[in-house]
Amino acid sequence: MSTKPEGTGILQRGFCPCSPSFAGLELSVNNHAADFSLSMLPGPPLSLSCLVQNSSQAEELLWYRGNGRVELKDGNKVNISNICVSPVTESDNGVTFTCRLARNKSVQVSVILDVQFPPWLTGEESLQIEEDKDVTLTCNAKSNPQAQAAWYKNNTTLILQQNRYQLYQTSEVFQLSIKTVQKSDNGTYTCMVKSSLGEGRKDFHLIVEDKKPVFPQEAIIAGVVVATVTVLFGIVARKDKIFKVRKALVS
Repeated sequence: MSTKPEGTGILQRGFCPCSPSFAGLELSVNNHAADFSLSMLPGPPLSLSCLVQNSSQAEELLWYRGNGRVELKDGNKVNISNICVSPVTESDNGVTFTCRLARNKSVQVSVILDVQFPPWLTGEESLQIEEDKDVTLTCNAKSNPQAQAAWYKNNTTLILQQNRYQLYQTSEVFQLSIKTVQKSDNGTYTCMVKSSLGEGRKDFHLIVEDKKPVFPQEAIIAGVVVATVTVLFGIVARKDKIFKVRKALVS
């Protein structure tokens, strides 16, 4: 065995301090020892149970919702910890819950909530648009799994005319844009969204009005100028006439 004199900063072989061992220590959430996804429907409460495994001492546990710490009561923190999500709602979809070991936060298990619900879309809307203008019909429908949209006109599948109709779609927004609307575009347009869990619809009653006459701005300005000048000349002429009458009376 070789040693170094005291004060050299070199530790003697065989005297290295040992860090806390986490060998074999792991957590499980609802019997899952690795990250997982949990599918469910809105409504019933969800219980999540975190358990320390392969530990010979009391271990404090921490729960997180996303990046936020979940407050736990005393007696619900050591070796086993339970939380309840009640009720489960659509807003919980995609939320991550994580259980971590307090003294080593790298020891953790996460669960992602997969809350499934059908698209909710109802109602109707009336739109009045002037001929030759553009119009956009928008329906918002959130769902999981994601819904697909189809457009109808007067209960018949809409035939998309090139360069006049444009479709835009995200996971929650479905739009139909019509360029330079014509009288023939009058009618009821229906946005139909469907997923494996259900469907929804919204009607748009499109009324195309006659194109309003547009007067050239230059002509309007010229008319105002002419009218103003005419009024001014009239005032000047009137003053000149009054002056002449007064002059004649004085004479």
